[in-house]
Amino acid sequence: MVIKVFLASSSGSTAIKKKQQDVVAFLEALKVDYTPLDIACNEENRMWMRKNVPEDKKPSTGIPLPPQIFNEESYCGDYDTFFDAKEDNTVYAFLGLPPPPGSKAHVEDEEEQEEDELQQLEDEEEAEVQEEEEEAE
Repeated sequence: MVIKVFLASSSGSTAIKKKQQDVVAFLEALKVDYTPLDIACNEENRMWMRKNVPEDKKPSTGIPLPPQIFNEESYCGDYDTFFDAKEDNTVYAFLGLPPPPGSKAHVEDEEEQEEDELQQLEDEEEAEVQEEEEEAE
């Protein structure tokens, strides 16, 4: 899975530059592999980004601004949704990535998986007991 971050290398907006730097710095701090794709110098990247941001996620102007984040072809979100995920400690889920080993989210996922497996075993045992009771009757 490749995280794609659509950026504008020559943006005149200080706000956009800061948002782009924030996303990139955070991904690098987490050691998340990502591919920066420049929409300022590459028309193909710009058109792909604009086409693939869902209609309901586009601003009222209709033109999404960078940074925009995708996992392969799947849209993750813009800076605001990234920021919310960062604040909620749900960046890996936001990116559609499994949490790294040893992280709190990874431990919780493992515990949930163990609970699901235990529940499945209990359900199977219960079904076997019911079958045996029905056969005994």
